[in-house]
Amino acid sequence: MTFLPLLAVVLTGTAALAVSGNILLPAERVITLEGRMASKRDFFEDEEVKRLLLKHHIRVHITSSGSREVAVRAVDSYDFVFPSGQPAGDLITGERAANNQYAKVHRPFVSPIVLPTYREYAETLVDAGIAKPQRGPGTDEPYYYALDMPKFLRHIHDKRRWNDIGIRRHGLANANRIVVQTPDVCGSNSAGTYLTLVAFTWRGDGDEVPDTDQEADERARDIRHLMEQGLPAADVFRTYISPEGKNIAPVVVAYEHQYLAYQVRYRANAKKLDSGRVLLYPSGQFVTQPQFIALNKDGDRLGELITNDPELRRRAMELGFRILDPSGQVAGDQLSRFLRDREIPVPSITGDATRSAMPRLRYLERMISSVGDCPAADVVPGRP
Repeated sequence: MTFLPLLAVVLTGTAALAVSGNILLPAERVITLEGRMASKRDFFEDEEVKRLLLKHHIRVHITSSGSREVAVRAVDSYDFVFPSGQPAGDLITGERAANNQYAKVHRPFVSPIVLPTYREYAETLVDAGIAKPQRGPGTDEPYYYALDMPKFLRHIHDKRRWNDIGIRRHGLANANRIVVQTPDVCGSNSAGTYLTLVAFTWRGDGDEVPDTDQEADERARDIRHLMEQGLPAADVFRTYISPEGKNIAPVVVAYEHQYLAYQVRYRANAKKLDSGRVLLYPSGQFVTQPQFIALNKDGDRLGELITNDPELRRRAMELGFRILDPSGQVAGDQLSRFLRDREIPVPSITGDATRSAMPRLRYLERMISSVGDCPAADVVPGRP
């Protein structure tokens, strides 16, 4: 009897295997890419993103850390890194260029810095003349508030407490000082961006950036008492959405996409919005510029996919990101339409005239080092 070779296709979890006789041969290799990042891990940990990437025979394994920590540690063992802002990205690309190492940058989406809080605290700030509600169509109560940063910082400077400004009128008592909880400024892009916002707002010259080491040091000393780092974890947003969040961290620093994605999930599960959690949009807004930095050709392939693949771009938008077009501008109003379709209020972002400029990397590093009491990262000569 003659046995003919058996040829079949077998699925083993993630990779298709061809069977010839007793030998398993990969029909198409699934590669696992190693990446390091902070808040943008939300994108790669999403089950739909994982499914879409497997269509392209890619899996991603994430090591979590703050964006600045990504920039100041060795990255040679990774295929890509994804710091949440340009300063950390510049540190990485500058060092790799100086060492003649591979680095290719992709910019798939952006997300503004926001201050998540709770309705009682937001309404207390409204009563005190520090915040104003955004009342959009289709909702009886506001979910977004414009925060007057100069007035807010003055209350922090004066060591005012929540009880002092009337939190009891909204059913709570809190004798703690008014503060904003941030991640560790020595490791986090969101904390570094908030530091810059505070520095320029406090000086009253938000259109100007420090252009000497002395000025950067002076600004850091001026604002050190305004920066509260009581939550050293890289992602304080997870504390914010926890049951204990209202008592531990009434106001935190986070990214807009985290809050929007949270409300989308909440509505899908509970069939209603979480009306207790709201956003403060600070005046003098900074829009952070995440940079996907490919460290080899495989990483570059992944960067091209998340930047250009229609399905992955749509999924990023569904996760609350403002996706970019090829020119680097926010691509239309897809996010607004998506939110309206799911009955999520659409936030209103003020125009470019209110946005502050980030300082040159050298001076930002000096400010971070001073406020956070940590070593300044080496800035490659000639980098901005």
